[in-house]
Amino acid sequence: MSGTPNIYPELQLFIDGEWISKGDRKSELVLNPATGEVLGELPHATTADLDRALASSQKGFKVWSGMLPEKRSEILRKAADLLKQRGEQVTQVASMESGKVIAQSRIELHMATEVLEWYAEEGRRTYGRVLTQRQAGSRMLVLRQPIGPVAAFTPWNFPQGNPARKLGAALGAGCSCILKAAEDTPASAILMVKALQEAGVPDGVVNLVYGVPAEVCPYILRSGVVRALTFTGSVPIGKDLMKICAERMIRTTMELGGHAPVLVFDDVNLEHVLDLSVTAKYRNGGQVCVSPTRYYVHESLYAKFVEGFTARVNKMKIGNQLDEANNMGPMIHARRREAVDALIQDAIKHGATLNTGGEAVAGPGFFYKPTVLSNIPDSARIMNEEPFGPVACINSFKDFDEVIAKANRLPFGLAAFAFTDSGKRLKLLGEQLEAGMIGLNSFAISVPESPFGGIKESGHGSEEGTEGFDACMITKFISEV
Repeated sequence: MSGTPNIYPELQLFIDGEWISKGDRKSELVLNPATGEVLGELPHATTADLDRALASSQKGFKVWSGMLPEKRSEILRKAADLLKQRGEQVTQVASMESGKVIAQSRIELHMATEVLEWYAEEGRRTYGRVLTQRQAGSRMLVLRQPIGPVAAFTPWNFPQGNPARKLGAALGAGCSCILKAAEDTPASAILMVKALQEAGVPDGVVNLVYGVPAEVCPYILRSGVVRALTFTGSVPIGKDLMKICAERMIRTTMELGGHAPVLVFDDVNLEHVLDLSVTAKYRNGGQVCVSPTRYYVHESLYAKFVEGFTARVNKMKIGNQLDEANNMGPMIHARRREAVDALIQDAIKHGATLNTGGEAVAGPGFFYKPTVLSNIPDSARIMNEEPFGPVACINSFKDFDEVIAKANRLPFGLAAFAFTDSGKRLKLLGEQLEAGMIGLNSFAISVPESPFGGIKESGHGSEEGTEGFDACMITKFISEV
């Protein structure tokens, strides 16, 4: 680990208020994806560790749910303040382990602390209601109460934002939470949990574990302790987890994969849309579930759009994620880079035009050149499978009905985007695009007060917004005479 900045924390488990080092546990190495350097050694939770975490989560739920909402709010807000105070360490650590450029990690930290603050306040307003009487002297009440211990399984691509969404909702609702964060980016979750602990979260309310996902996740879900699961990840893994949850009727929130279309009509400011599109596409190397991927551009603008898009991509600076001058860092690991390359090469074999990129960057790390493909047939895998990487697919269209059909043809329905100056068209797009989140003349589709989630095979339920509390609370009707 020579040369590793000392800001990277020791990798530990957190169970029942105790930080637990590796000891004789199994472990795995965590790498900097830009250099291949070892950042730390991550311990895996044993079965005994998981049993202890589950038991403490039950105990923590009783304590936390019994605490006044005002006190819970105070603790969450203090945790957000601590993360802000430690912002330089938190953002550098997130970039070191995820490969995300430092400027984007700073934006992510702002998002994460906003989410915690929003849930801190909204948790004071999880009201029920009183119904009108059916007879004199009677009372009918609807109560909302925390559901119980929540399991939260998060991916690596937003190592600060994803844990914040799940912890914020669970803790804001009055639930305890067992967090199994991503093994590729463990330190970011550790720093967040440390902030919650120092802010005053009681022992057992938050537990943080790591291990082989296929072993740890089913064990937690089959324990009989967990009452709700919030998961962000791929469609196949989400379906497998839902089958396990069905065994005990565990409540689920599933934020799964996407393949977002972008519709560009002939009445737009082309240069403005191009500037927005390239920035959005290569954020975090395209390793974003709502990343714009399938661009459908009106035939009258198509050639200029491809030319302008490619020219902007060729000016991007690719390199170490901690260098402020770079626009894009490495991919998370070799497996992801290989998967993206396979999709790109398949598209070329099917007749797609490679405008730029299409190969790995020579040297250390898991870098891949930002890629632009055009004229891609629907038979190519990349038009049907989520690429989750730095590649834009650009095709043309002739009319509104045709492009709506193209946008909606896949089983995914997480995000969709469209650009037009027509007010009537904007209304129709909002109604007809099949996605849980739609950006019209914008790629910004997530703020703490708005629901974040998909439809079709992209999942169900929402994070953020008041909807984010739904999976963490039960509704109880009381009829009193």
